[in-house]
Amino acid sequence: MSKTLLVTGIGELTVNDPQAVDNSSAPDPLADAAFVIEDGRVAWYGPARKAPEADGRIDVRGKAVIPGFVDSHAHLVFAGDRAAEFAARMTGTPYSAGGIRTTVAATRAADDDQLRANVRRLVHEMAKQGTTTVECKTGYGLTLEDELRALRIAKEECDAATFLGAHVVPAEYADRRADYVDLVRGPMLDACAEYADYVDVFCERGAYDEAETRLILDAAKARGIPVRLHANQLGHGPGVQLAVEYAAASADHCTYLSERDIEALACSETVATLLPGVEFSTRSPYPDARALLDAGASVAIATDCNPGSCYTSSMPFCLALAVREMHMSPGEALRATTLGGAEALRREDVGHLAVGARADFAVLEAPSFLHLAYRPGVPLIHSVWKNGERVG
Repeated sequence: MSKTLLVTGIGELTVNDPQAVDNSSAPDPLADAAFVIEDGRVAWYGPARKAPEADGRIDVRGKAVIPGFVDSHAHLVFAGDRAAEFAARMTGTPYSAGGIRTTVAATRAADDDQLRANVRRLVHEMAKQGTTTVECKTGYGLTLEDELRALRIAKEECDAATFLGAHVVPAEYADRRADYVDLVRGPMLDACAEYADYVDVFCERGAYDEAETRLILDAAKARGIPVRLHANQLGHGPGVQLAVEYAAASADHCTYLSERDIEALACSETVATLLPGVEFSTRSPYPDARALLDAGASVAIATDCNPGSCYTSSMPFCLALAVREMHMSPGEALRATTLGGAEALRREDVGHLAVGARADFAVLEAPSFLHLAYRPGVPLIHSVWKNGERVG
């Protein structure tokens, strides 16, 4: 018989029950709550006074408990850094996709152990800040061999692995773009299909245009691999419309949206994944989260942790930015960093603490989740649990 664990003494419990929370509503926390873990899953939740007996017991002494953050957009398989590029941006140099090639060179030169160690370091950093589910993309290899090894490492170390061979066109193919697109949608995708949970394309000026994006998305669909899309980060473009047309799990960035784009997202199951850390790090305009939410679109927030445009692993930081700069309420931002991220990964077992969910949660050194935005930059994560086991 499996043992049960009662987590009690919770001053405020955010459950995010998917049956009770729609695409845009904020969570409704329970006061003086408790829940029971069995076999790594939530078996019961409710008022502490009604809690059933359990084999073990943890009293969090009035602290708030939230579902673990679900970071649905990160680029962790890389070597080197681009601190000098960041410093240049802070003194007026605009961001462009070209800097990715600097990381490509460093990543190709690194061995597997170096790349794996860097992913583990960042996943550990994320866990200490309350993140329990991480998606990781490739995109810094851009050869068949380097993309394949990156995807294998991402699959080993993270919860979801995304093939992003179409990040930028590598320098050696600058005059042969069509040949590189054929490589990505043919031999490269064939080699990586076994490990890829998703296929992604950077559909943006300086990266891939609409025709090239369609070729790669068609190849992914033909192999039965779900897609997601980098869309509308650097300007207005076809990315969001393509994401909806191809039933992508998410359209990520969504910095520049037309009314037509917002309507398309609101009428689809494609999640608008917003990455406010990027706007912070590149001094770009922030996405209009308010317009998306008011239209009824499903919204997620993720870090986009990468060495170039946003080198942060902190979901609490991104949550605070969403509240301050994107006009989301603290509750809407919490939902977007948990249940919204789960929707962007098409996961039903994470992002919430309803019965049957994985017991992935964070205990806050605070009486309410409101403090995540109220006290930005303060390390409020007391402890982190994944599958009912403490990991941080």
